[in-house]
Amino acid sequence: MLTHDVVQSEAALDAWLTAAAEGGAVALIDKEENWTSFDVVAKLRGMLRIRRIGHAGTLDPLATGLLVVCVGKATKLVDRFQEQPKVYTVTIKLGATTETDDRGSEEQVRQGASQPDTATIAAALQTFVGTLHQTPPAYAAIKHGGRPQYDLAREGKAFTPRPRVVTIHAITDVRIDWPFVECTVHCSKGTYIRSLARDLGEILGVGGYVHQLRRTMIGELSVDQAVTVDTLRSKIPMKATA
Repeated sequence: MLTHDVVQSEAALDAWLTAAAEGGAVALIDKEENWTSFDVVAKLRGMLRIRRIGHAGTLDPLATGLLVVCVGKATKLVDRFQEQPKVYTVTIKLGATTETDDRGSEEQVRQGASQPDTATIAAALQTFVGTLHQTPPAYAAIKHGGRPQYDLAREGKAFTPRPRVVTIHAITDVRIDWPFVECTVHCSKGTYIRSLARDLGEILGVGGYVHQLRRTMIGELSVDQAVTVDTLRSKIPMKATA
């Protein structure tokens, strides 16, 4: 498995490159902001000269953090990684909404809304712990009628996102400093943190959206083990990318 420690060791990196080319391998990537998950896959394809690469769990362009990338024959492991629970750290901004439920679109301030106190915000946040029906954001990679919802939304097509059953196992490390709420969310696959931010804002009557989002864990895998694409590029011998 390609991790930070492997990248720092020339011998281990050479072994990983050989495994990736011959039998398949897994890379833990710390995705940067403003890259799509497919951008990461495309960059690795170019660097490794291996076509068969897939990621296990999409991250929004504005989200950072752990992306598990399966290379070669290891793509058969994608479903296994996708099934694993996830952990995110998120900063939610209350008092406004956006069309995309994150800061990727223009903020619309909720006029006339009363600022709830800290205890009310904290209590409302905990109501999301458990199994619930969650409606994905309109701008989401999930497909509707065979097409990604974000394509339909960008084209102005009318559609109603379908709720899905997800589980939020815990919401911890809550810090509130109006209008921002920081917390750590432990959840099942398929959970949209943007939906959590949006729904929290609606419960409080003030609106809300994701201001910052970082995935820190997938199952037992941690972003602390991951390597950035730029670091990987700097370490791969020229012979591997020629």
